[in-house]
Amino acid sequence: MQIESISLKEGADQEGFRNAVRCLIAGDVAPERVLWQTASSLSLFDAAPVRSDVAVSLPRDVADLISKVVCHTDNARYALLYALVWRVTHGERHLLEVHSDPLVFRLALMAKEVRRDIHKMHAFLRFRQVPAEDDRYMAWFEPTHFILEAVAGFFVDRFPSFSWSILTPIGSVHWDKTAVRFGPPGQREDVPATDAFEAGWGDYYASTFNPARINVGLMRQHMPKKYWHNMPETNLIPELVRSAGSRVETIMAKPVASSRKRMPKKALEARLDAGPRTLAELNGIISASEPFVQGGTRAVLGEGPMHPELAFVGEQPGDQEDIDGRPFVGPAGQLLDRAMQEAGIDRSKCYVTNAVKHFKFQQRGKRRLHQTPTMGEVKHYRWWLEKELEFVQPKLIVAMGATAVMALAGKALPITRNRGPAEFDGHAGYITVHPSYLLRIPDAGAKHQAYAAFVDDLKHAEKLAHTFRAA
Repeated sequence: MQIESISLKEGADQEGFRNAVRCLIAGDVAPERVLWQTASSLSLFDAAPVRSDVAVSLPRDVADLISKVVCHTDNARYALLYALVWRVTHGERHLLEVHSDPLVFRLALMAKEVRRDIHKMHAFLRFRQVPAEDDRYMAWFEPTHFILEAVAGFFVDRFPSFSWSILTPIGSVHWDKTAVRFGPPGQREDVPATDAFEAGWGDYYASTFNPARINVGLMRQHMPKKYWHNMPETNLIPELVRSAGSRVETIMAKPVASSRKRMPKKALEARLDAGPRTLAELNGIISASEPFVQGGTRAVLGEGPMHPELAFVGEQPGDQEDIDGRPFVGPAGQLLDRAMQEAGIDRSKCYVTNAVKHFKFQQRGKRRLHQTPTMGEVKHYRWWLEKELEFVQPKLIVAMGATAVMALAGKALPITRNRGPAEFDGHAGYITVHPSYLLRIPDAGAKHQAYAAFVDDLKHAEKLAHTFRAA
């Protein structure tokens, strides 16, 4: 049996792996005949076969999984991914839906570890100003996986107005306010030990530290000690822990202040006179506002084009959406993608969002358990949703699930009795189930029927939107 030896660049060689897969699939080379290696050489093959430009069509969820797993440090990552591609292109198109499959299970764990590493870098990286350079900052971080290219865009979007460099033991990334450049590894000693901003940040952190909720074990779980030496606020933690008891007594001795609910419309009245005049301004307000549900870490905004034929409104972000910061990227979103594809709907031409903008959950060990928003919580977010859709101006709004219907209709409506065409405050709509409902059906036959009915709903909604366009 002839073995094909393939050499990819060190780190996350997305492009190299993609090119190799095209060649191997074009040559019908089975996974057991491929030896994957990483090397500093830029050559693709040790004994290179003829390169093929034949495209390999993969489902979106497979492509998304590949983009994460290639960042993993496991030396077997490329072999495992090619085994997945081989099976998907040889009759197992929906392989990722078989969560019990050993290959799928292992790759899912690897992708989760990479996403977690990305999340930690987003949360725990700290920039420090370079002495004598007002517009130059540097940071040191120690990622577990090859995630530099995956996180570069996040920091460019977050800090576009000053020049910065992020140094790590596996490489570096630099932004000069114009372009991103990747470079060799750096040294922690190359980054300033502190700057003037950190003193003020320490005072703020200490003032917001809640001694009544201290749990050292949980703190270390969410903020592992390996990151502490890069974070100025962690120098304060030992003393804050020691003084927690006396600080609790001080807090309890103070008179109780009357609580005050924050309503989005009231909280934003000062800015309503001048806006929000655009969807971007509205999204900025939503992102800067505190969650109205328990657990939410950041707002997950809607995405898609303006003036689409269809806008899909779900319940709230899930665990994966909260990590990635994008709507419908978790299991329910993958099922929605599949159903839209079967219904002949191009997701890129649709607008997708949620009635509630933050992930409501309860922490159970390492798991974050989804909690259904209450009617009051949905009403808190309703003004944001109405304003968002007013800017987007879709032809037809598809409400998926009871929470979305409640937000759009202003009252609870049973899905089974109201499924189909609807009207939301004079706007054309369509009511159907949420994709997560389909995932929870235990019986395979019932799940298949429910999924087929969901696809039919999407087809009917699209036809109805076409009718409005023709009119």
